[in-house]
Amino acid sequence: MTVTANSVLSRSAGRRPMSWGTPLTYALALAVAAVSIAPIVYVIVGGFRTTPQIVADPAGLPDPWVWDNYARVLTQSDFWRQAFNSAVIALGTTLGVVVLGLCAAFVIARYTFRGREALHTFFTLGLLFPAGAAILPLYLMLRDLNLINSYYAVILPQVAFSLPITIVILRPFLSAIPRELEDAAAIDGADRLGFLWRIVLPLSRPALVTVGILAFVASWNAFLLPLLVLGDVNLHTLPLGVQNFSSQYTTDTAGVLAFTSLAMLPALLFFTLAEKQIVGGLQGAVKG
Repeated sequence: MTVTANSVLSRSAGRRPMSWGTPLTYALALAVAAVSIAPIVYVIVGGFRTTPQIVADPAGLPDPWVWDNYARVLTQSDFWRQAFNSAVIALGTTLGVVVLGLCAAFVIARYTFRGREALHTFFTLGLLFPAGAAILPLYLMLRDLNLINSYYAVILPQVAFSLPITIVILRPFLSAIPRELEDAAAIDGADRLGFLWRIVLPLSRPALVTVGILAFVASWNAFLLPLLVLGDVNLHTLPLGVQNFSSQYTTDTAGVLAFTSLAMLPALLFFTLAEKQIVGGLQGAVKG
């Protein structure tokens, strides 16, 4: 009788309690994913149709598949010039965000000084400040510095507005590095910069990749700031190129969809390939 009771208890203990939360969670996740992915798929597939096909059946599939729209966009010199401008600005912004964010977060995380928490709170409050509210004074300041119609007019403000989230993500990683490693590095003759370069940089790679990707994607998709400070058409980025193309070819809906697809494709691929790095970096920031 004892054996039977023990076996029943072990079997009941091994069973998982039924939970309706998991199916509901998956259903909500699938619904959110569908809502997010459907517009992207519609734009990409719409580029393989003709404008009459889209007008006749907006939700239909290409029949037949048309490649001329993408070929026409890829053969335009304006597209490649705008892609080059977007790449220069996005890479410059990413480099500035990673370097300056790492240095600032390292000081806040590893140094002890009066006002350290107040400084961290100041950067955290920067997350609540909308960039659009500073557009007018920012434009006036850039004009006074003679930076209008230059890459710096976009890169420098984007770096500044990306620093708060960068420091919030990096500080937990840098704080979690044991003090024993720093003491061991000091015994080996490494100063603080040597410790930062040899120890902190490799250990913080997931967080650095995360903030770098977020900065790159945000810069690539930026529209309002380049619109205001880049009056020279030769300096326009791809988001501005989409606007120019859609204004020039208002009746060519399929061509506009093809241009839009190619403009968002690099950032989309970049974000998708590095998705695991972003998740790992954000998880580490939350745990810290």
